Amino acid sequence: MLVHLKTLGCRLNEAELETWAQAFQHSGHQITRVAEAANLVVINSCAVTQDAARKSRNLIRRIHRDNPQAKLVVSGCYATLNPDEAAALLGVDLVVGNQDKSQLVEKVLAELDMETMPAMSTEPGEVSLFTRGRQRAFVKVQDGCRYRCTFCIVTVARGEESSRPVQAVVDEINALHSQGITEAILTGVHLGGYGSDLDTNLVALVQAILDQTAIPRLRLGSLEPWEFTEGFFALFQNPRVMPHLHLPLQSGSDSVLRRMARRCKTEEFAAIVCQLRTQIPHFNITTDIIVGFPGETEQEWQDSVDFIRQIGFGHIHIFTYSKREGTKAASLPNQITSEIKKQRSQQLHGLAEEMKQTFCLANIGETFPVLWEAYNEPYGDDHQKVFGYTPNYLKVGCVIKRSESLENQTLPAKLTAMDGQYILADLVP
Repeated sequence: MLVHLKTLGCRLNEAELETWAQAFQHSGHQITRVAEAANLVVINSCAVTQDAARKSRNLIRRIHRDNPQAKLVVSGCYATLNPDEAAALLGVDLVVGNQDKSQLVEKVLAELDMETMPAMSTEPGEVSLFTRGRQRAFVKVQDGCRYRCTFCIVTVARGEESSRPVQAVVDEINALHSQGITEAILTGVHLGGYGSDLDTNLVALVQAILDQTAIPRLRLGSLEPWEFTEGFFALFQNPRVMPHLHLPLQSGSDSVLRRMARRCKTEEFAAIVCQLRTQIPHFNITTDIIVGFPGETEQEWQDSVDFIRQIGFGHIHIFTYSKREGTKAASLPNQITSEIKKQRSQQLHGLAEEMKQTFCLANIGETFPVLWEAYNEPYGDDHQKVFGYTPNYLKVGCVIKRSESLENQTLPAKLTAMDGQYILADLVP
C-alpha cells in the first residue's frame, strides 16, 4: 500500500508524521510523496487560528478531489476540536483525535480493513523525512500542556502533559543516526515541561542524549521562556547543542502579557537573551508575536514594538490575533478591528525583516560548520548552488561544481555576503 502523509502547522505535527511513516513502513507499506498515487492519505491538521482550521478543511477537500479513490484519514487539532465537522467532509473515512494519535497506524489498519504485510517487507532502515530533507529529523519527546494561555486552543486540543521515556528518545535518535540523520530536533507542545510526569526534566534528557548517542547536532524546538531549570544554559557549552532557540514572546508589553496569562515579563525575557548571547556570540533567538490581542492599546503596541527592537530577533513568526471559541481571550472586551491588526502586522513585518538582515550581517566574516542539504539550484553551465544551515540556523548558499555533492556533510564555510534571504559562503579548505 502506498501511503501519503501531509501536515499543516507546527513542528510537532511534522515529528508525528515521521513517527507514522516509520510505523507504516514497519507494517510493510511504502511512503509516497505523491498524493495522487497513494492508496491512503493521512492529514495531520491544525487549528491554532481560524485561518489554520480553514486551511485544514480546504486541504482535506483538495486531497479528496485530486485522489477520490484513496482512503482519507484526518487527525490533528482541527479534527480533535471539530470531529463531527471533519468526519462530515466529503471523502473522509476516519477521524483520529489527538488522544489516539499514538495508535493512529494501528487504528487505520484495523478500522479500514487494510492488510498488514510482514514487518521486514521493506528495506531495513528506510525512513521518510519531511520538510527538512534527509539530514535532520524532528523527534517528538512530549505532548500536552499544563498552562492555559488565554489565546491558546492547542492546549485544549492536546490535553494533559505526557512525556516519552528518556530511553525511548535515546533509542529513536540512535536509530535515526544509523540511518544517516545528522541533526535531531526535539519537539513537544510544551517542550520545557518535559519530564513533569516522569520525575525528570529537559536538561536531564538532553544530557542523556549527549551521553548515549553520537548524533552530531542536537537542536531544541520551541521553548517557553519561563521553563529553564538549573543546568540549562550550561548545555550550550557542548558544541553538539546548536546555539539557536525559539522563545515565544507573544508581546513586548507587560500589561498585554498579563492578559495573555503569560508567565514571563519582558525584563526576565531580556535577561535570558542577554545571558545566552553573553555565553555564546551570535546566538540566534527567534520568536512568536501576536498582533492585535484584545484590548491592545496604541501605547501597548508601541511598547511592544520598542521592546522587540531592543531585543533584535533573528526571525519573527507573526500571528494576527484570531478569536478561538473555547479560549478565555475570545470573551475579552475591546477586540481589535481588522484594519488596525493589518496595519500593525505590516509594521512588524517591516521591523522583523530589518532585524533579520541586521543579524545576518553581524555574522558576515564568521566561519561556521554548515550542514549541507540536498537542495540545489543550477549556476552557470557546470556549477550549482547548494544550501545548508549554520549551527545558529542561518541559511547559507555555496557555489560548487555540478559534478560535486555536499549532501549531508558538515563542512566549514566562511560567510561572505547577503544574497536576498540567505547568506553566501565559501568552503574553507
